[in-house]
Amino acid sequence: MSQLPDGRYIDDAPYDPNVDLSALDRSDMDAPNWVLVWRKFKRHKLGLISGIFLLLSYLMLPFAGFIAPYTPNERNADYLYAPPQGISLFHEGSYIGPHVYPSTAIPDLERFVWTYEFDETVPMPLQFFCDGDDYNLAGFIPSDTHLFCAPEGATVFLFGADRLGRDVFSRILFGAQLSLTVGLIGISVSFLLGITFGSIAGYFGGRTDWTIQRVIEILRSLPELPLWLALSAAVPSNWGPVAVFFIISIILGILDWPGLARAVRSKFLSLREEEYVRAAEMMGAKPGRVIRRHLLPNFMSHLIASATLSIPAMILGETALSFLGLGLRAPAVSWGVMLNDAQSLVAVEIYPWIAIPMLPIIIVVLAFNFLGDGLRDSLDPYKG
Repeated sequence: MSQLPDGRYIDDAPYDPNVDLSALDRSDMDAPNWVLVWRKFKRHKLGLISGIFLLLSYLMLPFAGFIAPYTPNERNADYLYAPPQGISLFHEGSYIGPHVYPSTAIPDLERFVWTYEFDETVPMPLQFFCDGDDYNLAGFIPSDTHLFCAPEGATVFLFGADRLGRDVFSRILFGAQLSLTVGLIGISVSFLLGITFGSIAGYFGGRTDWTIQRVIEILRSLPELPLWLALSAAVPSNWGPVAVFFIISIILGILDWPGLARAVRSKFLSLREEEYVRAAEMMGAKPGRVIRRHLLPNFMSHLIASATLSIPAMILGETALSFLGLGLRAPAVSWGVMLNDAQSLVAVEIYPWIAIPMLPIIIVVLAFNFLGDGLRDSLDPYKG
């Protein structure tokens, strides 16, 4: 810590007599730490855009049923493997508002596939704030109002339909509720275990540290994917979708904590020798209070960045397990469950839109990575 001529201090900044102190921005020197972090984070464009996108995505989750034109398991036997359908605004050069055209399914007996013909002479306006199938708004409020619906005699499959005539777009929205939430639950379990064991190992050291490190090494030496498969296969097949969802989240969290525990341990090994920690111990502070009030706050920036970088691994883990049929199961809807239908390469070749659920997975994982990079750079005091 260096002292300026006017008596103020600047952390970790050596005093240079050649620096013009009058040019320093006093608002920056007096601003709270979170303000400085926000100003730095705003300059990371990809991180800022990703953060806004993820915020909107999570705010959308309670209203997925309202935004989706169909419920996730609503079937239409007349539109099996219906192709993606656009919404038009103009008809024959005139603006008539959002509308769709009716389609007719025609079996192709030569290739044994369904083909669809659209009648572009009959525009059918979309209905807004219309009644449809029942769903639960925010998970517990019964409702049947949808943002938009197809008129009677037409469909509105923005991303096409699957093998059972279910709307892919609606299922992606409903699937986000599970696929995005599994990461939050998993990271909560991982942080609880990682911070607890890492703090104990780093603060107490000795045999306690040795025992925890050996457990971590054993867990990290196990191949991850086979271990996931083994634990997921042990889940009883008669459990409901909600129970399977929570047990999968807990499994992902339990297998992810060793890396965080080691990071916490290494940081605590250096921080426990600081003067303020020794002073707190000499004043009679118990180990739990020293860890909570003095050590963890100095490590919080790394924990925040680690959380945003670990959530994508949880999402990919759930997707992989559900894709292989060992994670969430129907009638639950997640992106991994939807991709389970895309295992047949022949079906993907003929109806490529059934693989569309992989796009939100890619976008969300990239968004979390960009957000984590932006937070890590912003919270690091040694980067300009």
